[in-house]
Amino acid sequence: MIKFLDLQKINLLHQEEIESRLLKAFRSGWYLLGEEVKQFEKNLSHYIGAKHSIGVANGLDALRLIFKAYIEMGFMQPGDEVIVPANTYIASLLALTDNNLIPVLVEPDIKTYNIDIAKIEEKITQKTKAIMVVHLYGQVVFSDELTALAQKHNLKIVEDNAQAIGAVWNGTKTGNLGNAAGFSFYPGKNLGALGDAGAVTTNDDVLAKTIRALANYGSEEKYVNKHQGLNSRLDEMQAAVLDEKLKHLDTENDTRKAIAKYYIDNINNTAIMLPELPKNSNEHVWHLFVIRTANRDKLQQYLKENNIHTLIHYPIPPHKQAAYPQLNGLSLPITEQIHREVLSLPISPVLTTEEVQKVVDTVNNYQ
Repeated sequence: MIKFLDLQKINLLHQEEIESRLLKAFRSGWYLLGEEVKQFEKNLSHYIGAKHSIGVANGLDALRLIFKAYIEMGFMQPGDEVIVPANTYIASLLALTDNNLIPVLVEPDIKTYNIDIAKIEEKITQKTKAIMVVHLYGQVVFSDELTALAQKHNLKIVEDNAQAIGAVWNGTKTGNLGNAAGFSFYPGKNLGALGDAGAVTTNDDVLAKTIRALANYGSEEKYVNKHQGLNSRLDEMQAAVLDEKLKHLDTENDTRKAIAKYYIDNINNTAIMLPELPKNSNEHVWHLFVIRTANRDKLQQYLKENNIHTLIHYPIPPHKQAAYPQLNGLSLPITEQIHREVLSLPISPVLTTEEVQKVVDTVNNYQ
């Protein structure tokens, strides 16, 4: 069986270094808000190019805290609107509604699956305070037009960078394109922890200070609570793992890019719609390799019978989830088509040449 993602094999690539760092963190006797977190935050800031990095408990909290901080700072208030892609993982919306903000959904570009920037302005109202861009599947979504739009309407740009760490647009890494960014280090991500973990990056000093306090019970000083905060802290063990794996991220992303290019160059089946290679290869880090087909379930079953494990990202769009009955009546045909047709093929830094070739041959033989 070709696994969709062999996490054990990925982590064993760096077994000695990870075990050494874990042992060091364990023996230190300090497990929260210690040196490992400080070191990882410093190295993440350097890697992304942002002034501040704040380690938090997970990717959803990273986004929740950004918007919670903007409310604490007075830039937003409950009832304000935030533009968000209709085609995304539900966490993008949860971060808003948890702060009593209203998500305004915008359809994607069918070629990239990312938000269609040309469709944003028509959804902006007096209540709009931010645009959330989600670099879905590992591909950058950004443009000069987006920046101009945000400036024109005095909007913040918040990046959901859960899937695209290491991607670059015009010389700047994702996570440093907007006003703030949320990262997920869920184990299956390109930079994955051994459990839940996340981070926020920003160049805004006040925002960073507010988020750091909010993530620690609203406290800047022990037992002195300035805000009604959360408990959302990156622990020392996960920070140690992430700091070690960060050293290898670019190399592993390069392997993903090579596999994606091989798939695109060699899969040749009229029933399969392939993603496009961006003109600049650095704009996509291929967290997922997502194809489309009219009869997705049939293809998935065929691949399963041929010992190839696939996943669907995602089977139900956010506006059709039971969690959001107020959105269920929306008609978003492009988003709905994508969710009916997408299938993710195996892609990872430990996929062998033989496994990649088998995926190609098997997909090409599908009819």
